[in-house]
Amino acid sequence: MIDTHSHIYSEEFDTDRAEAIQRAKNIGVKHIILPNIDSESLSRMLALEAEYPDFCHAAIGLHPTSVKENYELELALVKSELERRKWIAIGEIGIDLYWDKTILAKQIVVFRQQIEWALQYNLPVIIHVRDSFRETMNALESFKNKGLTGVFHSFTGTIDQANEIINFGGFLLGINGIVTFKNSGLATVVEQIVLKHILLETDSPFLTPVPFRGKRNESANVYLICDKLADVYNLSHEQIDEQTTHNAKSLFAI
Repeated sequence: MIDTHSHIYSEEFDTDRAEAIQRAKNIGVKHIILPNIDSESLSRMLALEAEYPDFCHAAIGLHPTSVKENYELELALVKSELERRKWIAIGEIGIDLYWDKTILAKQIVVFRQQIEWALQYNLPVIIHVRDSFRETMNALESFKNKGLTGVFHSFTGTIDQANEIINFGGFLLGINGIVTFKNSGLATVVEQIVLKHILLETDSPFLTPVPFRGKRNESANVYLICDKLADVYNLSHEQIDEQTTHNAKSLFAI
C-alpha cells in the first residue's frame, strides 16, 4: 500500500513519529507521500524525508489556505525549490473556499502558476478542493490536453464530478477515511468509479477512518481504507492493494 497523502511531519506526531512510521511499515505501507503546506512546514517535511529516504517522499507547493498577502514570496520559495532538486510532485495546491471566499482571485493566480511549473518540470500535482469544485475545474480548463497529471486529493464529490475529473484526463481520485463514514455517501459514489482511477490516502493527522474516528489519524490506517474499498468493489484486500499501488507508482514515478 502507498499512502499518497500524509502530513506525518506535522507537530501532532512529535512525540511518536518514529513509532507511527514503524506501524505503517508493519501494516504493509511501502511509501508515504508528504504534501507541503507553505514555508513554515518545509523544513519539518524535508527532515522527515531525509530520515526515511526511499520511504517518505516530499512534494513542494503552496496550500490554498496559506495564500496570504505575501503569496509572491511563498511562490518564489516554491520556484527556488523546484530549481534546487527533484520532487515527487507539486502540492498541496488548489482552491479552498470553506474558510474565506474573499481570496479566490489570489488562490486562482497561485494555483495556475503552480500548474504551469508542474508542466515545466514534468511533475504531477496534488490538488486540494474544498467548496470549490467548479472554480477548480474552470481554473484547469486552459490546461486540458497539455499533459497535466495529478490527483484530486480527498475526493468527496458526486459521480458526475468524478466523471468530469476523469474525462479531463490525467487525474486520479484520492480516497481516504471519509469513505468509511456511514453518512458520507462516498462509498456509493466510489463503487461506480473504475478502480484504475483510485488512490489510497490518509490525510494524516486528519480524517481518521472508522473505527478510530475522532482520534489522530496516521499512515498505518490506510489499511482500513483498503479494506473498505475491498468491500465496496467486492474484491480482496490484496487486489485493492495491488491496483492502487500500481496507480500510485504510475502517477508519482516511485
